[in-house]
Amino acid sequence: MPVLTRIDPVPPGDPHPRRIWYLSYGSNTHPDRLARYIGGGRTPGAVGDCPGCRDTRMPSRSLAVEPAGAVYFATESPVWGGGRAFYDPSAGGRALARAHLITAEQFSDIAAQEMYREPGPLLDLTEVLARGRAVVGEGRYETLVCAGQVDGLPVLTFTAPWGVDDVTPVPPSAAYLRCLASGLLSAGVWGTDTVAAHLASCPGAAGHWSPAAVAGLLREPRREGGGAAGDGVRSAEGDDPLPDRYRR
Repeated sequence: MPVLTRIDPVPPGDPHPRRIWYLSYGSNTHPDRLARYIGGGRTPGAVGDCPGCRDTRMPSRSLAVEPAGAVYFATESPVWGGGRAFYDPSAGGRALARAHLITAEQFSDIAAQEMYREPGPLLDLTEVLARGRAVVGEGRYETLVCAGQVDGLPVLTFTAPWGVDDVTPVPPSAAYLRCLASGLLSAGVWGTDTVAAHLASCPGAAGHWSPAAVAGLLREPRREGGGAAGDGVRSAEGDDPLPDRYRR
């Protein structure tokens, strides 16, 4: 039976790991969505295809984890509509997430695709492993974070350079929330009520999505384009005060 895995906050000593735990807190919590980032293709409910990683092997393991910090929704996603998920490790509380065991090359390729780029150069992980954080570009998913280690391998993710209090929250779409909720449930550790309450409490979703409404997304059939009738999502158009480089 799956269990919750504790992340050791002490970073590992190897500055050049060949494998890492990819900390997924957004759509890549869902195995089908992650499979598109690794193998290429399109996820139902999303817009556009992913080129995939150079190494198309799926993770050898996936764990349920609760890293310190908060998930929040901001900016505007052209793939899903509504706000995107970001992770602020310095915020209070704990987030629900999954950690996928992949290669350092695959992590670089997934990060490139999150910025709508083709997979290419490897990310330099030296600084993030030494300091816990590294800014490798100006984009919204180009700040690397090390949450610690599991079994001697680093737990890494990418997020925005800003924090939860520095940006206007934007409600996520029904299709996006359904993907996140389904992905977290697939870990086999949290129940529907726990997952729904977590997502409904995240800044951006809070006040726009109730736990009952999030749970209801898991029971509703998808319409064309991934939405559900009566989802109550407010358009976020015009709510993003960020520079163009963050909206890409």
